[in-house]
Amino acid sequence: MDQWIAPRRYRTVFLSDIHLGTRGCKAEFLLDFLKHVDCEQLYLVGDIIDCWRLRRGWYWPQAHNDVVQKLLRKARKGTRVVYIPGNHDEPLRDYTDMQFGGVALAKEVIHLTADGRRLLVLHGDEFDGIVKYAKWLALLGDWAYRVMLQLNHWFNIGRRSFGYPYWSLSAWLKQRVKDAVKYIDDYERAVAEEAGRRGVDGVVCGHIHKAEIRRIGGILYANDGDWVESCTALVEHQDGRLEILHWAEERSLSLFEPAVAVA
Repeated sequence: MDQWIAPRRYRTVFLSDIHLGTRGCKAEFLLDFLKHVDCEQLYLVGDIIDCWRLRRGWYWPQAHNDVVQKLLRKARKGTRVVYIPGNHDEPLRDYTDMQFGGVALAKEVIHLTADGRRLLVLHGDEFDGIVKYAKWLALLGDWAYRVMLQLNHWFNIGRRSFGYPYWSLSAWLKQRVKDAVKYIDDYERAVAEEAGRRGVDGVVCGHIHKAEIRRIGGILYANDGDWVESCTALVEHQDGRLEILHWAEERSLSLFEPAVAVA
């Protein structure tokens, strides 16, 4: 991996589903992203810290601490940072409308783009029927997901031995399993319908680990993806245009390259 690229500057960056505190978190990839990307506004759209996993056992390597420090440093240097807790970091929902270290916590926000569009920004777990009405099933699904990520880890060891960069097996499977595709489509439509009821132009969310920008019934739906499988971020350019960055692919990052030093 090259050690330097010209820094990019965006008006706004949206990140979610980082899952700090888990072995699946691609903290080194995110540190590389945060090192090379600056923005005026940064939205952390839920599941930044995985409290579910930390309750079952403590896992917090230095790279995860570096991510927190890097985010706080951006807030100190003038970036407006808003943290919208999700279901995995739901204890922080008790502290919405407060600030910690320059980071504002909120249940949801309305973001005004440079071209005048109003976007509802929320994590989105309230539109997931499994999380809302059958949490035990969500926990079971979380366990199955961890197993898939372990398989993904060993799969990428094989890819690395042949000189290929990181690639998400679990994300690929989700695209091809009929029930998963229907679940994702139902979720996206439910979130977009809520945005329509609120009278906004679009919605930005996370939760399902699938980055996407599309129009649903006249509403702009944007999901910023995750930093467990796809290593994606949603960015707003200075003219209001939205784009999904697939960071690991753009940078040809490998799962087994050394962590990037925090600047």
